[in-house]
Amino acid sequence: MSYTPKVDDYVKWTDSLGQITEGWVYFVCKDYFTIEIRTLDKPDDLVNFHKKIHVLVLCYDQYWDEVQYVKNRKETNVNDYKSQKYRYADVQ
Repeated sequence: MSYTPKVDDYVKWTDSLGQITEGWVYFVCKDYFTIEIRTLDKPDDLVNFHKKIHVLVLCYDQYWDEVQYVKNRKETNVNDYKSQKYRYADVQ
């Protein structure tokens, strides 16, 4: 079964040559999705709206069966939170 990509998934793509590409799913359409493998700060003179340069790799739908889902950045469990030892209770 092939992987169905969703934005904000963290994936590992091991292609037929054994090369591993991993990163966050940045864009998805029916024919391909992009994997963000790196971000870079823009030089000061270019920073006005977007502050980062995103380095992306295309993965076409014929290769989706080579992609492994790792996690999603928005799936967090509140019950996993552990406060610092001896921390006072937050006043609300």
